[in-house]
Amino acid sequence: MGTSEKIENLEKKLGEISEGDPKRIEKQHNRGKMTARERINALLDPDSFVELDALVKHRSSNFGLENKRPPGDGVITGHGTINGRTVYVFAQDFTVFGGALGEAHAQKICKVMDMAAKTGCPIIGLNDSGGARIQEGVASLGGYAEIFYRNVTSSGVIPQFSLILGPCAGGAVYSPAMTDFTLMVKNTSHMFITGPDVIKTVTHEDVTFEDLGGAMTHNSTSGVAHLACDSEEDVFDSLRELMSYIPQNNAEGAPIADYDKPEIENIKELDSIIPNNSNEPYDMRDVINLIFDDNLFELQPYWAKNIITGFARLKGHPVGIVANQPSVLAGCLDIDASTKAARFVRFCDAFNIPLVTFVDVPGFLPGTEQEHGGIIRHGAKLLYAFSEASVPKLTVITRKAYGGAYDVMSSKHIRADLNVAWPTAEIAVMGSEGAVNIIFRKEIGDAEDPEKKHQELTDEYKEKFASPYIAAERGYIDRVIFPRDTRKELIVALERYGNKREERPKRKHGNIPL
Repeated sequence: MGTSEKIENLEKKLGEISEGDPKRIEKQHNRGKMTARERINALLDPDSFVELDALVKHRSSNFGLENKRPPGDGVITGHGTINGRTVYVFAQDFTVFGGALGEAHAQKICKVMDMAAKTGCPIIGLNDSGGARIQEGVASLGGYAEIFYRNVTSSGVIPQFSLILGPCAGGAVYSPAMTDFTLMVKNTSHMFITGPDVIKTVTHEDVTFEDLGGAMTHNSTSGVAHLACDSEEDVFDSLRELMSYIPQNNAEGAPIADYDKPEIENIKELDSIIPNNSNEPYDMRDVINLIFDDNLFELQPYWAKNIITGFARLKGHPVGIVANQPSVLAGCLDIDASTKAARFVRFCDAFNIPLVTFVDVPGFLPGTEQEHGGIIRHGAKLLYAFSEASVPKLTVITRKAYGGAYDVMSSKHIRADLNVAWPTAEIAVMGSEGAVNIIFRKEIGDAEDPEKKHQELTDEYKEKFASPYIAAERGYIDRVIFPRDTRKELIVALERYGNKREERPKRKHGNIPL
């Protein structure tokens, strides 16, 4: 074979790879899904993708597989750019073996994961697979475990993103579970360990794919996913926006965006945003959106709604936001809220993203369901995460900060750098009425007019303790500020605490209460 024939042969091989099977591609489109190659082109900057291992084939001869050896082995891998930033990508190809993972398939994924870790770049997985390739037996299981191990070794080193764009079943779900962010598409994404048929056989439950493991199930009930998007295009847009807040790796600072708007001297709306009735709800997102450059990029908005997590910017600088939401469960911390916030705090700390915490919390949610479910253990996760975090930590108490929840929500005692309170803040062991009932039970019982006496003592307790001033006297609050000045205070604090240093004991790792 001469040189020209060899060139033509390469062109033919690459052409077959890029074209794929037209019938299977049509089926993929009929399901409302893009092909793996279309997804990569839609996600990455134009003409930036460089494919690796396009000619890889499996080596299995079980169950007639030796007669089916398509190049690429059901996954497309390589690197490209998103907004000019290098990323490594793998996209499972459902049109080849249903995207099932075999030995060669796994090796391709592992190679780009290793390259991403070596070069300090994010890794993005586009998941669309029926699960393990059963014909390859334990080699498939070994392939999954190799991927899982790399998820763990890369955790906190490079950002890891999972886009669920079809089925993701069985052992395959554990890789997305260990990545930093999981994004799903409504109606076409499904994640589950055991499918509806197996569940029906074992437990006799009838459940649909969507109810069992659809995008809204994992975004609102299980907390497995972070965003539910309306389409694949929406997923790619959301990922690009999410990445704009996050550095390439743990050795870099968060990317700073250009911000050239005239600075707001004060935000007068904040002075009247807290209701006069301290038990009346308000939406903490209104507070956040007034203070930061643009609206909050919220994560897990459908799950544990009593706490808000997400990203925002202060004069172009990305920050992670953790905030109690008084319009849901009065902002109480519960099991799910503690877990949701703890994982977000640890992500921000791992990737050098400062934390801003907004506090309006009356305590931990009471009840046997919470106690028996382990609220002590789960609440400790958030306490641990904030205590462990060494990034700049800025805390604003807008209204209630009661009991142990005051301690947990990035208080001065667990080494927050700046703790400010609005004059509407109520910092106390517990609410005024409950405290009076305990402290003055006898006095109220002996009074001629118990109701009047109760009200007098409640008013007295509120005046003395349900304010920021006792805490400020002890230095637990650095400044009591006008609400309208909150943005200005946070900008100055971010500039001045950005280079802080903290000495921590040497250890292999702590033992977070999982």
